[in-house]
Amino acid sequence: MGWVTKDQLQRARAIDVLDYVLSKEPDNVRRVGSGYRMKDHPSLSVDGKGWYWHSREIGGKTALDFLTDVRGYGLVDAVCMLIHERPLDRPPADRQVNKQMARKTVPKKEDSPPDSKPFTLPPRNANNTRVLAYLQSRGISKPLILDCIERGLLYESAKFHNCVFVGRDEHGKARFAALRGTLGNYKCDAEGSDKRYGFVLPQHNPDSDTVAVFEAPIDALSHQTLCEQGHIEPYDGWRLSLGGTALAALKHFLEHHTGVTNCLICTDNDEAGERAADEIGKLPGITAVRYLPPTGSDWNEALLAAQKAERLQNRAYHGPERS
Repeated sequence: MGWVTKDQLQRARAIDVLDYVLSKEPDNVRRVGSGYRMKDHPSLSVDGKGWYWHSREIGGKTALDFLTDVRGYGLVDAVCMLIHERPLDRPPADRQVNKQMARKTVPKKEDSPPDSKPFTLPPRNANNTRVLAYLQSRGISKPLILDCIERGLLYESAKFHNCVFVGRDEHGKARFAALRGTLGNYKCDAEGSDKRYGFVLPQHNPDSDTVAVFEAPIDALSHQTLCEQGHIEPYDGWRLSLGGTALAALKHFLEHHTGVTNCLICTDNDEAGERAADEIGKLPGITAVRYLPPTGSDWNEALLAAQKAERLQNRAYHGPERS
């Protein structure tokens, strides 16, 4: 897990929660009076004095409290995220900070209790026009998008026209939904979502013993599009989105798919993705691991770059268009 120093902890605690929310989650808040409400947790208010989660009757004053108590991060990860520094590999000379961390026993995101509000899918829009247009603008193939819609894995929400990526349990019941705005950078999980049930693209080969693991649904869709369009080698196994870097969805998937023993790790090409890849490699039940980071920062960036390169190559081959 790593460690942080007392100085790092103090610097993280000095970051104002309202400043953090407005800079990092600007599309996830709406103005209410003199403060704001979080769109993914409507009962959670944020203002210049701190944050308060009315349905749970808990609150705090700092961005650090917000990340640990609301977003479910461990203390070390939250500190490092706020100050943009890496954790220490060894305990700091000041052992007091370790005592502080030990006292603050916060469950990891994957072990957090379900939200007090029961999970329900956002109401559906009458059509999926904006979702289809948005995902195609991200390079995702239209047949793949339509297939996901037909399978009940994707639809457009009625109120905000978000992409709704659905995670279902073993009986086909919706238990999780990742929301992605078709305008702006809005991203969140639907309230009450169970992180054990990630967005899954089924395998093409029914005998496949391999699952490819991604951080986000769009990454999984991008990888499949890259394969279908011949930009990378074919892959016929499962594709699973973790909904971040927590491993709850993968652990649950492996428990219910005992024939899957191989893992293709396709997390983002950054430090958080590398840490998740290391943890995945240690999971029981996996006998073979292959780490396949994207050529860009994530798989959608890799897809868009490959498609752009193909267009330029075709243009060079066929020559300039004639009027």
